Amino acid sequence: MTRVVIAEDNAILRDGLAQLLGERDHEVVARVGTADDLLAAVDRTRPDVAVVDIRMPPTFTDEGLLAAVSLRRSHPDVGVLVFSQWVEKRYATELLAGNPEGVGYLLKDRVADIAEFDAALRRVAAGGTALDPEVVRQLLNSRSTALDRLTAREREVLALMAEGHSNSGLAEQLSITERAVEKHVSSIFTKLDLPPSQAHHRRVLAVLTYLDAER
Repeated sequence: MTRVVIAEDNAILRDGLAQLLGERDHEVVARVGTADDLLAAVDRTRPDVAVVDIRMPPTFTDEGLLAAVSLRRSHPDVGVLVFSQWVEKRYATELLAGNPEGVGYLLKDRVADIAEFDAALRRVAAGGTALDPEVVRQLLNSRSTALDRLTAREREVLALMAEGHSNSGLAEQLSITERAVEKHVSSIFTKLDLPPSQAHHRRVLAVLTYLDAER
């Protein structure tokens, strides 16, 4: 059972999400409406993952996202799933910097159903990555010299990697074989000058290469 803290200033959305997650066998250990309460709740309950809105009291600008960045530094073992209406590219990069595993960024109006959200939440709680395609698209608007080495297909593969897809998921999305996916991924690693290491770690480094172009 996944232990979850929900940080959302809208009480109706907060309680509704808590109910939906409870129905899917998650344990919601805290529901809070401010960034300060989020940090305190994580300290107190040590959840597997925190679901965080960006705009929270008192200024309703970036309090939630700043708290999420703080959590990544103070509690790197706690997954952070940003769930918002807004794309903040600079902070998305900062969230993924240092220890990028266990981070997600989904847009509220683009989540089709609770099953999709549930799958992303479980992936982030398990140390994976889940980025909304629109978040990825906006981040990819920036180009770096390293990224310019990639073909259009390799760039497409990299974007899907950032969304959290496995090789089998990539093959399904692109209607190609897993063997072809493996060749594209290997080429991406080579062109981005990523040294041999654990496969998952190299995937994260590849994603960070283009996210860092926003800095």
